Amino acid sequence: MATSIGKLSKSFFVKLLVGIIILPFVFWGMGDVFRGGNLNVIATIDSKKVTTQEFISYFKQLNLTEAQIKNLPKTDLMEKALSEYIGRKVMALEIEKSGITINDNSLRDIIKSDNLFFKDNKFSRTEYEKFLLKSNLTAPTFEQNIVQQESRRQFLSSLAGGITIPDVLVENEFKKENQIKTIQYIDLNEYHASKKPTQEEIKELYDKNKSAFVDEFKSIQFAEITPQIISGNNEYDKAFFKQLDILENKVLDGQSFEQSSNENNLKIVSIESINKEKKDKNDKEIKDLSDSLFKKIYEIANEKSPEILKVDSKYFLAEINFIEKKNRSLNDPDVLKLINAQLNFKNKIENNSSIIKDISMGGFDKTKIEKFAAKNNLKLKEYKISNLKQNDIFSEGIIKRIFLTKDGKVDLITDSTLTKNFLVLAVKTQYKKINKDSNVFEKYEAKARLNLTNKIYRIFDENLNQKYKVELNKKTIDRVKSSF
Repeated sequence: MATSIGKLSKSFFVKLLVGIIILPFVFWGMGDVFRGGNLNVIATIDSKKVTTQEFISYFKQLNLTEAQIKNLPKTDLMEKALSEYIGRKVMALEIEKSGITINDNSLRDIIKSDNLFFKDNKFSRTEYEKFLLKSNLTAPTFEQNIVQQESRRQFLSSLAGGITIPDVLVENEFKKENQIKTIQYIDLNEYHASKKPTQEEIKELYDKNKSAFVDEFKSIQFAEITPQIISGNNEYDKAFFKQLDILENKVLDGQSFEQSSNENNLKIVSIESINKEKKDKNDKEIKDLSDSLFKKIYEIANEKSPEILKVDSKYFLAEINFIEKKNRSLNDPDVLKLINAQLNFKNKIENNSSIIKDISMGGFDKTKIEKFAAKNNLKLKEYKISNLKQNDIFSEGIIKRIFLTKDGKVDLITDSTLTKNFLVLAVKTQYKKINKDSNVFEKYEAKARLNLTNKIYRIFDENLNQKYKVELNKKTIDRVKSSF
């Protein structure tokens, strides 16, 4: 269907999932847990069977893209989905043993307190029913999912309930972020910049990845599906969704874009030769097309394969009419820029790995960091950091890492994209004091509680993986993969 529970993850359910962990069983790569057997059973948890039908029903709700479905036999995406599904089943077994139940009164209170269903600042039954209609859901299905999510939330809350946090843990959390630290550091970006890729490396990477350096232009066509056109009404009501289902089923059965459009009197919009940046072959941007709709259409993988799309609460019939690919030469400035960026990133990883190896083997101390700077014509600078927000040189994330470095030790500290790379020697650390009666103490007590709770969850997760015997039917998994 054009809508499903999976597409609601950004609305109601996300509020219930805050703070809830998923407990997947990480089984891929473990050949000894696979078995043959009944093709109607895809896995067993202890003696309880997980049927192929129930897993496929769950899998279809994940709203995978056409490309993901096409590549299922080549990836472990289905195994990962099965892992998460088994994690949910195990959680349900634990919840059942704990005796946690959500009665009708609790369910009603959860629904009636959600702003999504409010009108004039109070719960509206009409808004709730409109939500179900637009989402193409029945009330029992939607409410059962709420029960499951709330049960998980209550169960996981019970694991860490009533914890008393020792003052020493609060103080340790405070010290991690509240220091006055004197350091010496080298900006390694200058070091990495001096090691430029050779022409041989550039050509080798280009030759290996020629198929990736192409201009792809897609000719697209789409038509908005409105209530006025297909149901004769102004509302997205039952009549609209009934007609939408009929249209979508015909498309899935092979009806062409033109046939569907003509049969439903849809107004077709066609755009010739547009690339992923929403520009034509003359580098002119197509402006009369929203970014969100364009992105959805452009993601359609195959030519002449129409799809029903939901974009910004509207529905569209769309297809890629034609795909044209053109190889880009090594002399193309954008190609050269991309290749240089890839090789520079690769060099950063290799250079950083070499330095980290030397550090781990005791190859860096105050004397050796000075020699490294002199040998590579780099500056060893001194700097004092007094708080996390002192971001004139280092970002907050890097300062947190610096604060974890013990006096006299050297560490290589980077950001997640390797844009910033520093070799840091911690010289002297002074810790600030915390007042037990302050709001600051409460803030770090909450952080200490969260860290301790996460440790409890990890231990619980590990225990569950040992407690339940999970067996997978590999033949059935392969068969299900091939059936999509």
